[in-house]
Amino acid sequence: MTVAVCPGSFDPITLGHLDVVRRARAMFDEVVVGVARNSSKSALLTLEQRVELARAAVAGLPGVRVEPVPGLLSEFCRDVGAAAVVKGLRGGADVDHEVPMALMNRHLTGVETVFVLGDPALAHIASSLVKDVARHGGAVGDLVPAGVEHAVRDALGALPAQGGMTR
Repeated sequence: MTVAVCPGSFDPITLGHLDVVRRARAMFDEVVVGVARNSSKSALLTLEQRVELARAAVAGLPGVRVEPVPGLLSEFCRDVGAAAVVKGLRGGADVDHEVPMALMNRHLTGVETVFVLGDPALAHIASSLVKDVARHGGAVGDLVPAGVEHAVRDALGALPAQGGMTR
């Protein structure tokens, strides 16, 4: 059985992420969605919330499970027996960001990274943009799986107002 890991911070999980997970599942017997902490980002949602939302989003996809990534992705891949990491690409900026990580993961444990091109209809969806639109009162329900918009709005409501803006 071939296992692949689809890693990310998933803050929050989007329809673009689900597109990549579905296509990864078509290529591999099992897909583990690895929800990780990103030290270069300040997360809106807790790790537990992100795992819970991802599990709800993939609940109807056989052969897909969600696990938190406790440390290095390369070690997580080794621990779950992954043959590959699957990452979605929306454009050149994603390539520039992802290639060094792919090379490092291969260097550390030999795990290869498979890149899939994102669905062009979803290429404008990014977690950071979802949060920004929601932060400014815009609707994001058509960009994220069910339940995610509510979780994002709840988390944003818990944040102190910034820049003198009111909610």
